[in-house]
Amino acid sequence: MSGEGGAVRGGGAAATVVTGIGELVTNDPARGDLLGAVGDAAVVVQDGRVAWVGPAADAPSADARVDVGGRAVVPGFVDSHTHAVFAGDRAAEFVARMAGERYDGGGIAATVAATRAADDDALRAGLRRLVAEMRAQGTTTVEVKSGYGLTVDGEARLLRLAREVTTETTFLGAHVVPPAYARDRGAYVDLVAGPMLAACAPLARWVDVFCEPAAPTAFDADEARHVLRAGIAAGLAARVHGNQLGPGPGVRLAVEVGAASVDHCTYLDDDDVDALGAGDTVATLLPLVELSTRSPYPDARRLLDAGVTVALATDCNPGTSFSTSMPLAIALAVREMRMTPGEALRAATAGGARALRRDDVGVVVVGARADLAVLDAPSHVHLAYRPGVPLVRALDLG
Repeated sequence: MSGEGGAVRGGGAAATVVTGIGELVTNDPARGDLLGAVGDAAVVVQDGRVAWVGPAADAPSADARVDVGGRAVVPGFVDSHTHAVFAGDRAAEFVARMAGERYDGGGIAATVAATRAADDDALRAGLRRLVAEMRAQGTTTVEVKSGYGLTVDGEARLLRLAREVTTETTFLGAHVVPPAYARDRGAYVDLVAGPMLAACAPLARWVDVFCEPAAPTAFDADEARHVLRAGIAAGLAARVHGNQLGPGPGVRLAVEVGAASVDHCTYLDDDDVDALGAGDTVATLLPLVELSTRSPYPDARRLLDAGVTVALATDCNPGTSFSTSMPLAIALAVREMRMTPGEALRAATAGGARALRRDDVGVVVVGARADLAVLDAPSHVHLAYRPGVPLVRALDLG
């Protein structure tokens, strides 16, 4: 490829220049500010990758041209925490929570039953519908967990379906202890860390656990550590659900095992924050859960001020966050979690990429995937400024 001006060359694939960008958010630290913003910008895309970024006046020529008419362009959102393969819904549970009932994780069993009863075609159709919703709102990378099978074959089935839509698949056999094992939790933990893991590891990139002593069907620190270490030994990288329902060991366990991310982080003490600040585990915050459960919102400001990398994700699931909207997560983070609009956008893009240990998404830099989202607005600030308005979509360059 040529430098400034000239033409894109090499590689043989056709190049497209996206121009007329009023504000381009790159998340490139080399550009000197939080968002690496470029005004009156252009991006050249070739073979699905970013080939050039800079002022529109300096853009090289290309085979095709897309003019976005002064709109803002941002990296596609990276939704690093979803449970998007399931059957059924839990609307009645939502109504009960709005009337004051506290969430304790018990409703997961209803989704397990519905998911076990559904055939592959029904699960596939539901998953693809949700992924299409995500893309229509600017999400271009999504993680999908298992966790609603809770048998060897059931968990493997969910991961096979998830792999049809993403490479970011997570084995969550340690979601809850099924009723059949209520009197022998150790046997279920051994099943998850043994035969279930053996069947699921070839289908997953990640291993996750719901480490939440406040939930009677979730896992304590010792149980969670056993599953995580087995998963790591099988070649999977770790993630943790932690500190959602109350104070607990999840955050420090995540840091201990070198997890890429610990998700929820609603109830943190000073030791939790210090551990995150001293390590490289991302704190993934899920404000749509707090909206749906009437729970306190995490204090993102406290984490950011301690130097912790923060990500935002939807936690799309039928029980506590039946939403695919990363823009709404951004707006809630600004309104309820003391983040600036720029910090929230970065958390939903580069932060999510960091939570997935990816450097090819969540940024607009040469060599990254050309996953772009365009706003029907002049600035990224409108994501929080105009909540609930369908302003953003993934940019389809064919």
